[in-house]
Amino acid sequence: MKTYILPIFYAVLIAISLIGHVYAQKAWVGRTTGGLPYIEYSGGMVRLGADKMGFIDTDVRVVVLDSVENRYKIRLSKNWEAYIPKHFVIRGGQLSDSVTSADVLSGTWHLSAKDNYDVLTISLPDRLPYRSYQVVEPNKIIVDVFGATSNTTWITQLKKARIVKSVYREQLEKDVYRIHIDLEGKQNWGYSINYDNTSLRISVKHAPAKKGIKNLFIAIDPGHGGNAKGAVSPNGTEEKIYNLKFAKELQTLLHKKGVKNVYLTRTEDIDIATTDRVLKLREVKPDLLISLHLNASSRTEVKGVSTYYHHNGSRGVSKYILDEMLDLGLNEFGLIGNFNFLLNSPTEYPNSLVEIAFLSNPEDEQRILNEKFHKQTADKIYKGIVKWLKEVQ
Repeated sequence: MKTYILPIFYAVLIAISLIGHVYAQKAWVGRTTGGLPYIEYSGGMVRLGADKMGFIDTDVRVVVLDSVENRYKIRLSKNWEAYIPKHFVIRGGQLSDSVTSADVLSGTWHLSAKDNYDVLTISLPDRLPYRSYQVVEPNKIIVDVFGATSNTTWITQLKKARIVKSVYREQLEKDVYRIHIDLEGKQNWGYSINYDNTSLRISVKHAPAKKGIKNLFIAIDPGHGGNAKGAVSPNGTEEKIYNLKFAKELQTLLHKKGVKNVYLTRTEDIDIATTDRVLKLREVKPDLLISLHLNASSRTEVKGVSTYYHHNGSRGVSKYILDEMLDLGLNEFGLIGNFNFLLNSPTEYPNSLVEIAFLSNPEDEQRILNEKFHKQTADKIYKGIVKWLKEVQ
């Protein structure tokens, strides 16, 4: 009979060593920081980054489980994990802050109105991570707070609220607290989520007081600029130059049609970081954002127009603009949802990215170079917005 005592002994030592290594990598508590911190669903990576779960406020507590290249893997709740870029996290607490978070109980709710917003405030003992998403039919906002358990025994709802019909809570999991916000009308006009001390505050924007495009505050984002040239055609046509031409043509048309409030994220050939554009848009608070870009492909035969949105509340305006653009005889490249572009990610206002045509396609490029096409594009985007407004107002 052979003796296996020695190999078994070494196997046990290796197993103990591996277990020790796992436990040596202890979780730690961090706090979010930076201008626009966001969390992601997975560790995957594509051209525009991993699928964003959404922006979150600063000083939000996150439990860091692991380091994965330039991101941290974090625990949101018992059954939920996510990822966050490392530069958005600083160390800020001990494990005694509670990794399981089972003792984080929700408090009172208060719904009122201030300025042009209905404001729902929910009392919590700490700043916890959250995500939100939009439902179109029926029109509502859903917010999940991770690591919280319901201890809410009353919800105060004042008659001042204009766009929020009702609010209620659901304990989705033991430590996932869901907030339901039912809205009036067909259109979600935007909302923001942040913390006031440790109370979660959800500010839901009222619909424009007056109907029609003349009463909208429209922002236009000409993509790229400066050193960020964007796509460049084989003939040397630079996307950044023509994005601005299309934007100014749209601005001119909107003014002619009586739209007084139009804002451009850039008015000259300068490079403005996408993060800075989003932060500025948060300040100016438009009713609608239209981003303008030109597409490109490694295959020169690919051509056409496409519109992009991230949140469901922006699907309608994107669809109407695409329908109008197709009347110009452009090929249909598609209506693209859940798009991960940073300018599509804010929830504060409906927004749409228009990829007007392909610079890499000779036929599309000739259109792009034609000033008549600039005017036609502006007209079609304008008509798309008008048709969308007739549907939702």
